[in-house]
Amino acid sequence: MTQTRQYTHREILKVMSGLMLAMLTSMISTSVVGTALPTIVGELGGQDQYSWVASATMLTMTVSTPLWGKLSDIFGRKLLFQIALGLFVAASLVAGLSQDMGQLIAARAVQGIGVGGLSALAQVILGDIVSPRERGRYSGYMGAVFGISTVAGPLLGGFIVDTDWLGWRWCFYVVVPFAVVAFVVIQQVLKLPRIKRDTTIDIWGATTITASATALMLLLTLGGQEFEWNSPWTYLLGATSVVMLVLAVLAERAARTPILPPRLFGNRTFVLTSLSSLFVGMAMFGAMIYLPQYLQIVKGLSPANSGLMTLPMVLSLFVSGVISGRIVTRTGKWKVFPVAGLLIVAVGQFLLSRLHVDSSEWLIGFDVAVLGLGLGLSMQMLILAAQNGSEPRDMASTTAGVSFFRSLGGAVGVAAFGAILVNRLKDEMTGLLAARHIKVPGGGSLSLGSPSEIQHLPEPIRGIVLEAFTRGLETVFLVGVPVTLLGFVAVVFLKELPLRGASRQPAAAPTTSEPAGTATHS
Repeated sequence: MTQTRQYTHREILKVMSGLMLAMLTSMISTSVVGTALPTIVGELGGQDQYSWVASATMLTMTVSTPLWGKLSDIFGRKLLFQIALGLFVAASLVAGLSQDMGQLIAARAVQGIGVGGLSALAQVILGDIVSPRERGRYSGYMGAVFGISTVAGPLLGGFIVDTDWLGWRWCFYVVVPFAVVAFVVIQQVLKLPRIKRDTTIDIWGATTITASATALMLLLTLGGQEFEWNSPWTYLLGATSVVMLVLAVLAERAARTPILPPRLFGNRTFVLTSLSSLFVGMAMFGAMIYLPQYLQIVKGLSPANSGLMTLPMVLSLFVSGVISGRIVTRTGKWKVFPVAGLLIVAVGQFLLSRLHVDSSEWLIGFDVAVLGLGLGLSMQMLILAAQNGSEPRDMASTTAGVSFFRSLGGAVGVAAFGAILVNRLKDEMTGLLAARHIKVPGGGSLSLGSPSEIQHLPEPIRGIVLEAFTRGLETVFLVGVPVTLLGFVAVVFLKELPLRGASRQPAAAPTTSEPAGTATHS
């Protein structure tokens, strides 16, 4: 058996600096483009492809996540992390150089593949170098990266677009230097044993899993926008996803080294943390995507200022994540935090559903701080619980699997909450216009423009639009409450396994079901 290396606190912090910098730059790249999209479409054209610039990244990020974990078992964590980082940098440069929407969408899709690898492998590497008992001490910092990126993205995008000598292309260029620094840091400080195994890549499993997830993501992303929910495209994509899922199950059961080992789904901890992550992803991404609509449309804030309004959430997420992690390290008890955290997330969403057109910024700040507090207590603890409950040989597959279900939940949440908002907005607009005996010219529905255009609508039309948006978003946040509580129920049934205290390297120990090999350091 290969001897595992014990990392000092100083060494762990050095490795984490590279991991966090890579994750931060990749996550910012997914949110920074939102502010620049109107400008990009104005220059490149292709209004009908508008949604694909944002959704292409989420699509490829989600479907590629399980593959990165298994490939890192074969080729090594460090190499795969650097490949993901290299893909991300190359795609960012191509996106900035794009001359039409097709090139930009393709580059964004490759960016998503890199982001999927970075987000999954960062958690796997942390699990490699830090024991579960000590991991809580550092996991709060990883969770804070997500919160910071949600603020930094719109702020950075707004600044770049508004600066004449930069332009929208720098939304893609600006992350490249930070990614290069992260690459150098990882190269210098990360030394992990890499096992050379006599094994093969699970081609059929990779193909069927990717096809099933891609069909489902296309359905969720395009349904209700590019085609009606009750349409042949819906049934075709749904049927494709189901058929590919069945084939994926058969492929994984037959594979010698499966991408997602079937034994994982016999692991109660993995199943429950994946379910909880799915529901948390639905509620979390739904809130993150549609809260800016309230701030920009209803409150009239600029994209940059709406980003600043989420600072209380980032601060509470960071503080609660760090403090809970340190308590877990000292006591070894972790279950209380996701249980309490998901209840607090549900409370935060209920509070957000009570916001009105005239709600004060102080009240909004308090509500988002409550949401951040709950997310900080729960997000990283679910990863910790899944890793602690997995066998060493399944560390990468477990981590990538839980990350996959959280991303999938996010896609489901964005699509479902978007459909709820659109339908409720249409009904509320119709009712409010009829109540005031206002007829839209031409007899059709009122066409809404950008947030700034809505703010310049004449009264009483402007007041009706703001009230309708507020009521629609109230429903969105209210629906998030029972969704979060489903995640809470899954966590309640988790068994609190004692946290292992010794550092370990998942790939180092040969197992009877996988061929053993020799270890080298990279």
